[in-house]
Formats: sequence, C-alpha cells, structure tokens
Amino acid sequence: MTLDVARAIGWQFFVTLWHVFPWLAGMGVVFTLLSGVTPCNAGKPWWKKSGLSTDIAYWFFVPVFSRYLCIALTAIGTALIFGITDEQKIADFYQQGHGWIGTLPLWAQGLLFLVVTDFVLYWSHRIFHVGACWKYHAVHHAPTQLEWLSAARFHPVNLLFGTVTMDIVMLLAGVSPEVFIVLGPFNTIVSTFVHANLNWTLGPLKYVFVSPVFHRWHHAVAPQDKNFASTFPVWDLMFGTFHMPQGQVPQEYGIDATSAPVPEGLLPQLIYPLKA
Repeated sequence: MTLDVARAIGWQFFVTLWHVFPWLAGMGVVFTLLSGVTPCNAGKPWWKKSGLSTDIAYWFFVPVFSRYLCIALTAIGTALIFGITDEQKIADFYQQGHGWIGTLPLWAQGLLFLVVTDFVLYWSHRIFHVGACWKYHAVHHAPTQLEWLSAARFHPVNLLFGTVTMDIVMLLAGVSPEVFIVLGPFNTIVSTFVHANLNWTLGPLKYVFVSPVFHRWHHAVAPQDKNFASTFPVWDLMFGTFHMPQGQVPQEYGIDATSAPVPEGLLPQLIYPLKA
C-alpha cells in the first residue's frame, strides 16, 4: 500500500466518521424513545446489548468499504462498456444520468431504482440463505438481541453481491447520481427502522411497506426463510415467503444450531466464513 493510498483511506475514514456519528447519535435518541414506548421484545436496552462494539465497528467499516468498491468497479465497468477511462470524463458522463433512463424525471428514476433493486435484492437475499452463501449472511443474523444497530452488520461478500452490485448496475444503466443522494439516506433509515425493537406492523400498510415486526420475523430462529423483502413485501406475497401471524411477535433471534457459532468482533467475523 502506497503512502497516498493510505492517506486517502485515512481521510475517507475521517469523512465517514464525521457523517456517521450524527446519524448514530440521532437514531440512538429516536429509537431509545420509541422502543421505550412500544417495544417488540422486553429486555436490555440497545446500549447494553452484547456485541455493541461490533455493531458500531460495522457502521464505520461498511461505508468506507462500499464507497471504494463502488468507485473501483464503476470505473472498470465504464471502461469496459463505454470505453471511457479518464476520471473527469467518467464524472461528466454520469453527472445527469445517460441513455433513456437518464431522460426520465428524477422521481421516475427513483421509483424505477427502488422497484428493480428491491426485486433483485429479494432473490439475492434468498440465495444468501442457502448453501455456501449462508455463512457470509450468517454474520448479519448472528445477534440474539436484534436492534437498530444490527442493520449495518454485513460481510463484504454479502455487500458485494447485494447492494453494491445493484448500485453499480443501476448507475451503468443510466440512473442519475442525484437519485442516490436521496435514496442513500432513505435506505439507511428504512434498514435501521426495520431492525429496531418496535412492535409496529404498519396495520393495513403491512402489505405495502416492510415494518419492524415483518423483518424481525425474518431474523427469528423459527420459522426460517421468511420475509426477504427490503422495502416492498409484495415480493414475499408473490413468492410465498410472507409471514406475519396476527397478534404474534417473534421471541428468539439468531442462527440455529446447525450453523457454526459466529464470533464477536469485526475482524473475526470477516474471517468467519473462511472457517465455517
């Protein structure tokens, strides 16, 4: 690693720290208040949960890793598909989007992005629940006390073949970067919301948008392999994986006894799939 690369990574970590900390502080306050009033599961507050330091480490690791990976793979994809290699020309090419997708109004691009990525991520999510892929996703399912902080726990391989790939594909397809400016925070808020310890089902809207109870059933020890959608439960309804029993909430979370125990700590969890 050259000195310039090390400096760039160090600077990016500082920028990430500057941006992530206010989000963590704000969501910590919000979910402390909400879970105190309408908790899904009684027990220790989120700041006393086991693995707290691991959760926090992921909140800083994931943005840095995802950013550099997205930049590198986008540059490679742009060179291979469009023959553009100059850094400034790449930035100019994507500035307003491109192709027929780039001609759509931003709201239409955003809706297209949400629907397409949510559909693909539904199936990607299902794939990560079977075979050799599961050991990479098990890192996300390891917490036995599910809290909003758990939203960032994703192994790099899981990220690569999930949100990172979809972001790059949609950018290469022509979606304007301005869409990501809006949907980036939106996806972060939705992800932390559905992992929060809340007994919210969203009532009649439970078939339209994911809710904390919906996603907590996904993390439950039993039943397994339910509620894979990230934003729109319609995919689970269509493909037979929707599970929201009336008046019930899950009580036990984590991975079952058939999987190798997941250690705590960022580095041990990055290595875990190689040993599992």
